[in-house]
Amino acid sequence: MAYSIGQVAEKTGLSAYTLRYYDHEGLMPFVQRNPAGRREFSEHDLDMVDLITCLKATGMTLKDIRHFVEIAMEGDRTLNERLALFRKQRDQVDQQIAQLQAYRRKVDYKVRYFEACCEAGTEAAVTGDCDLPDMPIYIDDALRVKPAHK
Repeated sequence: MAYSIGQVAEKTGLSAYTLRYYDHEGLMPFVQRNPAGRREFSEHDLDMVDLITCLKATGMTLKDIRHFVEIAMEGDRTLNERLALFRKQRDQVDQQIAQLQAYRRKVDYKVRYFEACCEAGTEAAVTGDCDLPDMPIYIDDALRVKPAHK
């Protein structure tokens, strides 16, 4: 089955503009055109678009993605080169995950910190160390804001 660029845009969540741009940048030389010059995507092409999207989302440059596509089209003689490329990308993804986990710890700390501030009624009563996000947060009861009685 052949898919139009609009159908591919709908299936992938990429805009038709982005798909055309990727094609213009040499990322999709595998896409065939019909006699009217319109792109016709196959199921395999959809898989490649999905892979291109994955690589882009993990920080691979368009230049490196283009290189991957070019060597993939050369067939089995580039298997080792493609394996090396994906091992390198996996390492980069692992680094991104580690950085995101560190950011998550800091955000978790801030959630706990501001929960304590809300409980105390003031930030002045709360102590903690954002550089040590796994450490406890303390509330000084003497500095708590007493709720006003109605």
